[in-house]
Amino acid sequence: MKRRVLFLCTGNSARSQMAEGLLRHLASDRFEVDSAGTHPVGLNPGAIEAMHDIGVDISQHRSKRMSEFLNDPFDYVITVCDRAKDSCPLWPHAAELIHWSFEDPAETKGSPEERQEAFRQVREEIRARIEEFVKDD
Repeated sequence: MKRRVLFLCTGNSARSQMAEGLLRHLASDRFEVDSAGTHPVGLNPGAIEAMHDIGVDISQHRSKRMSEFLNDPFDYVITVCDRAKDSCPLWPHAAELIHWSFEDPAETKGSPEERQEAFRQVREEIRARIEEFVKDD
C-alpha cells in the first residue's frame, strides 16, 4: 500500500510544488503525494522552469488550500517553510509531522538569472532531502 504524503508551505507556489513533483518523479510507486498552502497564490513560473530543467513537469499543478486536506489521513505531513510550520503545528490525521526548512526562492532579489538560480538551488536542496526520505522509508 502506498504511503500518503502532504507537503505544506505558505503559498503552495514553489517549494511544496517542487517537493510534490520530485517525490512523484522519484517514488510514485511507493507514495501518493499532494501539496497545499496556508494561503495559496498560484504556481510560480520559476518553480516550473527549475523542475523542467531536470525533466519534471509540474506545469499542470494547481495551488491548493491546506483546508482541502484537513480530513484526509496522511502518513507524513511535511512542512517546507517555517511560516507553514507555525501555522499548522498539529495535523489531525497525520501519522508523522516533519519539518524541512527551505528559503523561499521567490524572495530572491537580483537579475532574472540570479532569481532563477535561487529556484534551482532550492530544488536541489529539496531533492537531497527527498532522496534521503525515500531511502529511509
